[in-house]
Amino acid sequence: MEIIVSAVLGELTTRSINFFINKNSKPTLLDAEGCLRRVVLRATVIIDEAMGRQITNEALLLQLDMLRDAMHRGCYMLDIFRYQSHDKDDAEDQSMSHSSLFKLNYIKGFYSSSRNAQISKQLQKVHDDLISMILNVEELVMFLPRYPRLYRQPYSMHLLLDNCMFGRQMEAELAIKFLLHTQPLGSEELEVLPIVGPGRVGKSTLVAHICKDERVINHFSEILFLRYNDVKDDELAAGLREGCAMKHQSHVSNSEKVVRLLVVVELAGDLNEDAWNRMYSASKYFMPRDSKVIITSRSDRIVKFGTTRALTLKYLSHEAYWYFFKTLAFGSMDPEMHPKFTQLAMEVAGILNNSLLGANITAHLLRDNFDIHFWSKVLDFVKVLTHSLDLIIQGRPAQLERMDTSYKNLVVRHQYKCSSQEAVPKIGMVDVVYGRAKPRGKFEALVWRSRIPPFYSYIYSCEIREQNTKAAKRKRSLENRVTIC
Repeated sequence: MEIIVSAVLGELTTRSINFFINKNSKPTLLDAEGCLRRVVLRATVIIDEAMGRQITNEALLLQLDMLRDAMHRGCYMLDIFRYQSHDKDDAEDQSMSHSSLFKLNYIKGFYSSSRNAQISKQLQKVHDDLISMILNVEELVMFLPRYPRLYRQPYSMHLLLDNCMFGRQMEAELAIKFLLHTQPLGSEELEVLPIVGPGRVGKSTLVAHICKDERVINHFSEILFLRYNDVKDDELAAGLREGCAMKHQSHVSNSEKVVRLLVVVELAGDLNEDAWNRMYSASKYFMPRDSKVIITSRSDRIVKFGTTRALTLKYLSHEAYWYFFKTLAFGSMDPEMHPKFTQLAMEVAGILNNSLLGANITAHLLRDNFDIHFWSKVLDFVKVLTHSLDLIIQGRPAQLERMDTSYKNLVVRHQYKCSSQEAVPKIGMVDVVYGRAKPRGKFEALVWRSRIPPFYSYIYSCEIREQNTKAAKRKRSLENRVTIC
């Protein structure tokens, strides 16, 4: 009897130990991943509903912005966890299902307890942060039905990102709140809103969306756009007086007695302070009461000219940029069904260095060519282009390689943008780089035509340089150990 009891107790002890080992090791990663996935889904539902409504409360907008950042971090962490263990050999086998790939790689890394513990800890931290944010936005969820809808939700998120401004809802509403603010009686101050940020961060896009908002259109009689590379002397004041570059006229009826003017000053270069002071002084005499000025620049020196807190635009966070890029690259396809494609897309997005223009160009190129070998080729190509793209952004000439014609040098002289009313080149830069078009000599190529306001077209001035034939022959002869004199 004692032998039987000892055996039973031994078996129970062994099973108990195995139970606790299994509970504290094997399910940990999967449980953490599953919990984070559910919380991300919950946050996404709240954000999608909020994005479709006209929220004007500044505190709620700030909460929404923080929740969106936390959701982006959650999505990014899920993708990192899901695809980091996929090596090339496993991903090349397209016959394997997503679940089989996941299980195989999960088992492969199972015995690295320290690594699993670290990943689990990261998943848990992102999960806890997102849960905390959701609990903090209870007021946002409660007040959402009180705000009117902006539009009907599209059936696919990539259509939304293709045709709407991404990640600037809070900044847009703050700017609109400034524009619609009515000055107290007796005030003669001209109110100025500075918007600052680095190049290609979306300043012009933000202003264009603001000026196309129905609330703004119906509030101002006229909206004037003034663009300068460098403001000198009295150019700014003269431009205001002449009302040059007028782009829009509101639908205010002729019987409306209130006349207001909105002036948008876009500075590509530096601002002459004396010219600004002269313009500001003169504007009080010829601009109607309650008129407003928005001034945009890369330099934060214009902040001191504002009568209200400046809006500072920054590049998207790495996690938000990945969310944006992935949505555009996969379109209506589910990234989870294509793990190798997602892995390549993550590498491409990391190299593009948060460039919105680069995201639009590359993501649409990948989506239109859904082939694993092409995506791998684009990744290798983007790695080579990184330095050249930095030079182009700085406004300096740069040499670009081409996929199938390496014997010719493609040089980009400079870049510029034009409005939607101006004619654009018929040659596409993507076609030139990837070998579908083979121009000669000097030419201009269309890089990207934006699908959202202000609908700019971005153009490169290029040149194809033929290699020296004599030098090429000499090189070939040296390779063959023969010297031609």
